[in-house]
Amino acid sequence: MNSFPLIRRPFRYRFYNATLTLIAINCLVFIMNSLFPDTRVILSMNPLYVVKGGAFWQVFTYMFVHADVSHLLVNMLGLFFFGAAVEHRMGSSEFLLFYLLTGTLAGLFSLGVYAATSTWFVMLLGASGAIFAVLLAFATLFPTENIYIWGLLPIRAPILVLLYAGVELVSQFFSIQSGVAHLTHLAGFLFAYLYLVLRIGLHPFREFRRR
Repeated sequence: MNSFPLIRRPFRYRFYNATLTLIAINCLVFIMNSLFPDTRVILSMNPLYVVKGGAFWQVFTYMFVHADVSHLLVNMLGLFFFGAAVEHRMGSSEFLLFYLLTGTLAGLFSLGVYAATSTWFVMLLGASGAIFAVLLAFATLFPTENIYIWGLLPIRAPILVLLYAGVELVSQFFSIQSGVAHLTHLAGFLFAYLYLVLRIGLHPFREFRRR
């Protein structure tokens, strides 16, 4: 029996390369930010601007802003390699909802943490929260797939996800690479997990045990 009839109402399957569209938007925003630096401040998430300045759009737009070329490249490569496979399996409309919703919720979660700890003078930017969500979705949908680290070392997708989560937890509690929003990455995992369970009806840890 479906306990979530509205939440699980499926989209009609369609495929229209949403992954490439997202990559193009991220690249265009990066070019715009490079030409007009003030737009980076407008689109990145600053807790003070959101809470006291009413810049509520920033909890959504932050995920399309990147600090530099390497930041953009790493995230877009992850989106290309993992997002394309997830989109093919989910369908483009479901994938877009998944990507944008988990990224926005990761931003809202981060905003709540910043506000609760009075951390007002920071800038949150980058697609990493949504990319970590995509990584969990990939491991759930393709639990027996191997990912080759540096093109040489094979590791099963679920193991890689668990390793990433562990690294983020250690980094958060021991302040490793303090400039990285580890909580945003972990929030991406959390909201992806909830989405997969509630919307798709898949439990990641059950899927991970498949051989």
